[in-house]
Amino acid sequence: MTHYDLVVVGAGSGNTIVDDRFVGRRVAIVERGPFGGTCLNRGCIPSKMFVHPADVAVAAARGPVLGVRTSTGPADWPTIRDRVIGRIDHVSEQGLAYRQGLDDVDVLLGEARFTGERRLAVDLADGGSVEITADQVVLASGSRPVVPPIEGLDQVPYETSDTVMRLDELPRRLGVLGGGYVGCELAHVFSAYGSEVVQVEGEDVMLSNQDHDVAAHVTKALQRRWDVRLGVKAERVAPAPDGGVVVHLDDGSSFEVDVLLVAVGRTPNSDLLEVERAGIATDERGLVVVDEHQRASAAGVWALGDASSEVPLKHVANQDARVVQANLLATWAGTDPDELVVSDHRFIPNGVFTHPQVAAVGPSEAEAREKHGGDLVVARHEVADIAFGWALAGGLDDDPDGTGFVKVLALRSTGRMIGAHVVGPMATVLLQPLLLAMAHDLPVRGLARSHYWIHPSPSEVVENVLIELEEALG
Repeated sequence: MTHYDLVVVGAGSGNTIVDDRFVGRRVAIVERGPFGGTCLNRGCIPSKMFVHPADVAVAAARGPVLGVRTSTGPADWPTIRDRVIGRIDHVSEQGLAYRQGLDDVDVLLGEARFTGERRLAVDLADGGSVEITADQVVLASGSRPVVPPIEGLDQVPYETSDTVMRLDELPRRLGVLGGGYVGCELAHVFSAYGSEVVQVEGEDVMLSNQDHDVAAHVTKALQRRWDVRLGVKAERVAPAPDGGVVVHLDDGSSFEVDVLLVAVGRTPNSDLLEVERAGIATDERGLVVVDEHQRASAAGVWALGDASSEVPLKHVANQDARVVQANLLATWAGTDPDELVVSDHRFIPNGVFTHPQVAAVGPSEAEAREKHGGDLVVARHEVADIAFGWALAGGLDDDPDGTGFVKVLALRSTGRMIGAHVVGPMATVLLQPLLLAMAHDLPVRGLARSHYWIHPSPSEVVENVLIELEEALG
């Protein structure tokens, strides 16, 4: 049995914790999958590398509307796939080689599970197993796709976000189960590349966790591009005679696809670690329960990112990792436990890279109105009403590439924003100044006129919505 000063389970954001300040301490990093975690290997980085060519394809298809002789056809899937996978696999291999070359760090590739207090058994990928103990353990174990209990699913081939980006060829027909951010982004990718897409969502809109106006706008835009089935669920699936998959919905309808993508959510990996053996508490969703310092219920155990957060986003995991890193170093330096760094989860933004793009921070209008009632003030400005929107739409008021809006929420009693929602071109960029104002507790009054806004640029929609919000606040 080998003892370590620190064991990090998960080589995604958890890998970033160990830097030069850990030299001289014995560290083990345990990883069950490709080195680098979900984001690098099968999540946000490769998916956005696939999204960019999809956006180019959509733009090319619009060329004639703007008077440009562009066109698009089926994408060269192997070229796109190899560009993406070649890049991320190389980075993963480099990261692994770097860690394996460090004197004080052991990399253990395999499945870890707790056998006691800060004691783990690791079943190594190359055979055999080892048992390790540590003074401190960090759980950065991430999450995995949910596979729902659909009748017949175990009898047909299907893909998840972990596997679909490595397909051998572009499917002619793709079925997508799920209308969340993963399903919508990948449906956009494959539709833009030339696949016939059918997407199934049990709610009455896509992206149902977003503000309802945003979700309704996105749903309408996606319905223009592929077959969207709302308010229904997959009841059972079965093999098709030609080797595809037949999906039977609970409204009695059915459709056949060549490839089925299951994208109905993700679940934390805490159950695979058998955390209960170490006295580590989890909630009803399987998330490790942590305090404001990212400490778990068991002494000497910390957790971060998808292992413990209700918001499974990479920028949250990175922020959590910085907090854990600071608190580990402070603990070893003898800092009072009550003076450790506190995680700030007040203003967590999210972005959805479908087409149109979505970005948001804070509560939806419905959530804010339920909580704050008449104190809530809302302003909204359309992208089509700024000069840059005219350029995007080419004079066509109903062109989805020139539409979209920014909606902001504030409280009359404080004069501060509590939420912002953006849908349309460059939404994730346009959200950032609003997020900055919220994070720094800036008053709405005077914010729009505190600096210049470049004209004509997309940012003028933010300027205008802030002016309207200030007027609404009175």
